[in-house]
Amino acid sequence: MHKHDIDFKKAFTVEKEENSQVKISGEIPYEELKKERAGAVKKLGQDIKIDGFRPGNIPENILVEKVGEMAILNEMAERALSHFYPHIVEAHDLEVIGYPQIQITKIAPENPLAFTATVAVLPEIKLPDYKKLASEVNKSKESEEVTAEDIEKQIKDIMRQRVAFERLQKKAADDSKAEESDLPTPESEVAKSAPEDPANIKDEDLPELNDEYVKGLGQPGQFENVDDFKTKVKEHLEIEKKQAVVQNHRAKLTDTIVDLAEMELPSVLIDSELNQMTLQMEEDIKRAGMNFDEYLTHIKKTKEEMLKEWRPAAEKRAKLQLVLNEIAKAENIKPDDDALNTQVNQLLEQYKEADEMRVRVYVASVLQNEAVIKMLEEA
Repeated sequence: MHKHDIDFKKAFTVEKEENSQVKISGEIPYEELKKERAGAVKKLGQDIKIDGFRPGNIPENILVEKVGEMAILNEMAERALSHFYPHIVEAHDLEVIGYPQIQITKIAPENPLAFTATVAVLPEIKLPDYKKLASEVNKSKESEEVTAEDIEKQIKDIMRQRVAFERLQKKAADDSKAEESDLPTPESEVAKSAPEDPANIKDEDLPELNDEYVKGLGQPGQFENVDDFKTKVKEHLEIEKKQAVVQNHRAKLTDTIVDLAEMELPSVLIDSELNQMTLQMEEDIKRAGMNFDEYLTHIKKTKEEMLKEWRPAAEKRAKLQLVLNEIAKAENIKPDDDALNTQVNQLLEQYKEADEMRVRVYVASVLQNEAVIKMLEEA
């Protein structure tokens, strides 16, 4: 790495553009550019074969004859830009996202290198009064109580599913007998033996709920009697309802705040979310024993059509993360170091090949998000 005698803030200008992008413009002096020549010659010399010379040991004059002076200049430019870009970003306090689109506007022997670099930056976010909004949403939080009606409905749903399953088994047995007899089954009989949707099974079709019946439900010995069955149904419902209430309430909290937050969302953030959603989908499909192309064929959609449908959700996810980050910054909320280290170590133990820095960033984000949402729940 070369030492650069240059004021990066004065030498390069930064202009705001649409969609939370900036354009960096300026010139790298030839005195700085030529510091990259030896490295450029060595790099090009390793990538090319010339009879009589070992890769990386080709004399400069021979290499110039083979590839031309412009090839060396272009390699010098690429190396200089990769060295200068981080310094420019730091000097101008830019919070960049993704990679820049660089355009060289002037390149010639013994001349400065002129270029522009367009890159997305974290948008300026105007937050609403999130504590006031959260307080209002918290007042209308749904009750987590499981009522007698909830238990009764769940029990009848279980019984309906059992009746539907028994009818399905009976139909399969009847179909098997019909195949063995080689006699056609009248349409009226098919209609009568067809399995029903559990939702269409009436209360009068349900058997009596007694000790003998519940002993036949679930795993052997799971339920001792009707009272035990009802108790366990209630316990299961309490867990389910608590999770659903928390999930729905948190979604309402964040949706209310995100909808009123003002920002210009860079497309690179939406694309990043789409990429994450696609990778997750591919993993889920793989676990189900299919590949991604088979799945697309099954749902009769192209990947482009699927991504277009997902885009609003990706935009919402990107906005949510930006808003949570901004609230964390405003409230000085940071993940607990002990919890962070514990979870990072657990994940690294589980996924031996994982990159520690990536895991740490991921866990820190999850813990910070959780802390922000808990703060909003208590507003």
